[in-house]
Amino acid sequence: MKSLIKLLTAFFLLAVSFSSCKKDESKAYYNGGTAPVLSASSATLLLSYATKDDQAISFSWTNPNYQFSSGISSQDVSYTLEIDTTGSNFTNPGLQSVVISKELSVGFTQSVFNDYLLNQLVLKAGVPHNVEIRVKSAMINNTAMLISNVLKFVVTPYAIPPKVTPPGTAPDYADGKLFLVGDATPGGWSNPVPVPSQQFTRISATLYEITIPFNAGSDKAYLALPVNGDWTVKYGFIGGNKANNADGDDFKMGGGDILAPAASGNYKIQIDFQRGKFTAKKL
Repeated sequence: MKSLIKLLTAFFLLAVSFSSCKKDESKAYYNGGTAPVLSASSATLLLSYATKDDQAISFSWTNPNYQFSSGISSQDVSYTLEIDTTGSNFTNPGLQSVVISKELSVGFTQSVFNDYLLNQLVLKAGVPHNVEIRVKSAMINNTAMLISNVLKFVVTPYAIPPKVTPPGTAPDYADGKLFLVGDATPGGWSNPVPVPSQQFTRISATLYEITIPFNAGSDKAYLALPVNGDWTVKYGFIGGNKANNADGDDFKMGGGDILAPAASGNYKIQIDFQRGKFTAKKL
C-alpha cells in the first residue's frame, strides 16, 4: 500500500511539474516595437476662410509592429495625434489631441484645423505661429506607448465669426455693453444691477471681463445681460441651470443660469464671444 501511495504521489508531482512547464511555455512576453514614423501630405499648411471646407493636410504613419514572444501583436492599437506650439514640448494645457482608433492616417479640413488653433490652442488669428505635430501609439489601457518624430509647421489661423453673437451693433459691435446679475453677486437677482460695479469692461468686440466679489454657496448662480434692467436677452450656460463647470464652460444666448464657484472671494469673470466660452478665476 505504501508503495502504491508513493507511486501516486510521484505521478501527481510529475503532472503538476509538466503542467507548470506548459503554462510557462504559453506565456507571451512583450519584446518591443518600432516608434511610428510620421509624415504629412504637404510641407506647408495654408488656411483660409474662403476655402474652409477644403482639406488642409493629412498625416500618415508607419505601423509600430508591436512584438511578442508569440509573434506580432494582434491586440488593438490606438493612435493619438498631438498638436502644440513650438517650445511647449507637448505639455501645453491647451494641447490639441486627436484620437484615431487603429487607422494609420487622418486628414483635416481647413475649418477643423483652424478651430484647433483658435479655440483649443487659443492662438491669435492673422498672425503666423510655429506649431509641432507628433503621433503616439499605444496598446490596450495605454500600455507600451511609442512616440513618433515631430513635424514642424508655420501656420496662420484665420478669423472666424464669433461662436456667440456679441452685444452691440454689427459689424464691429463697438457700442456693446455687458452686465452681471445673480445671487452670486453683491446685487443679487435685482435688475437693473448696480453700475459701474457690475458692468463688464469691454476688452474687445468679442471679449468682456469683470472682477467682482462672489458670495459663498454651493448653489449660487449668475447670468450676463447686454441691457441693464432687461431680461429679454441673456447669456448663460449651454445646458441646464447650474449644470456647468464652475471654473469655466461653454455659453450661449438664452442659456441657463451659470453655477458660480462655491468659495467666496474676488473672481475675474471673462466672457469670450469669439470662442463661446466663459471662465471664473479666483484672485
